[in-house]
Amino acid sequence: MTLFAEVVDAVTLATRVAALAEEIAADYARRQPVLLGVLNGAVPFLADLSRRLPTDIEIDFLSLTRFGEEGRVGISMDTATPISGRDVIVVEDVVDTGLTLSFLLGLLETRDPASLTTVTLLDKVTRRIVDVDLAYRGFEVGDEFLLGYGLDWDGRYRNLPSLWAVLDLGKFQENPDLLAREAFPEAGDRLTG
Repeated sequence: MTLFAEVVDAVTLATRVAALAEEIAADYARRQPVLLGVLNGAVPFLADLSRRLPTDIEIDFLSLTRFGEEGRVGISMDTATPISGRDVIVVEDVVDTGLTLSFLLGLLETRDPASLTTVTLLDKVTRRIVDVDLAYRGFEVGDEFLLGYGLDWDGRYRNLPSLWAVLDLGKFQENPDLLAREAFPEAGDRLTG
């Protein structure tokens, strides 16, 4: 039985990111937006997206944390760039329930940006609890557990250049090294000991 499937290859990712960058560049012509990446998952996406945008952009990051049984969201690292009067584009790796993004957008609105919008690589619309406006999105995906291109398992596999679905989460949890063997077959056992 196959435990993993590559669902979006690196070429398809690059093509879609380039198309998103074209849309954003057209919409923000003669403006200097701030790309605000949500750590850690958005880093590969933000890096590739920003390299395809005009050079008159700024990049900054913030990090969110969840705590408590209610899953309350807080900021563990705030942006250093003042956003008052600025065009801000929040860069996310994946939007699912919308709860975290809704909190973040509400918080950023209190800082009086000129405009505030969102670009996400992945949209898990079937999991949406809170409606959030996504001006730009790469792919609509289902409820599968995905790894790669910023998405991780305990900090691992963010560096995969493509997106992989975990088809048997139980077996993967038993042995997370199995994906390394599948995704990096040329490296053999040296990746997994």
